[in-house]
Amino acid sequence: MRLLTLTLLTALSGLAQAAEPLSIDVHRDANCGCCKAWIEHLQSNGFVVNDHVEDDMSAVKQRLGVPPRLSSCHTGVIDGQFVEGHVPAADILKLRQQPDLLGAAVPGMPAGSPGMEYGDRRDAYQVLGLQREGGERVISDYPGN
Repeated sequence: MRLLTLTLLTALSGLAQAAEPLSIDVHRDANCGCCKAWIEHLQSNGFVVNDHVEDDMSAVKQRLGVPPRLSSCHTGVIDGQFVEGHVPAADILKLRQQPDLLGAAVPGMPAGSPGMEYGDRRDAYQVLGLQREGGERVISDYPGN
């Protein structure tokens, strides 16, 4: 009976931990509207966002190891990995399953990506993962219209 109780308590503890919301730090410029919209996307998908308004986003990106070729407007950090640009919440969850990656990015500001939903236009884009040795791999593909 004691073993059954211990097993049940362990299982319930695991469920409680799984239900805890994920926390992400987001660094952004004060005047960026799409950054705020991306934060709203994260929050509506269960993330707790620690919002950091920055004076020098280039310095933040450099400090976090975001290559200029992958750059966008805002930069998040979760579990030590960077999240650059308009990365969908589902792909942040995929990133967390890939500890060999330094981070994930949606370069530029593609129309229709989270935070860039203005009108009916949807650009095709990819979520790219940056490998530790500097190479990239595709995490997700999103078609345009």
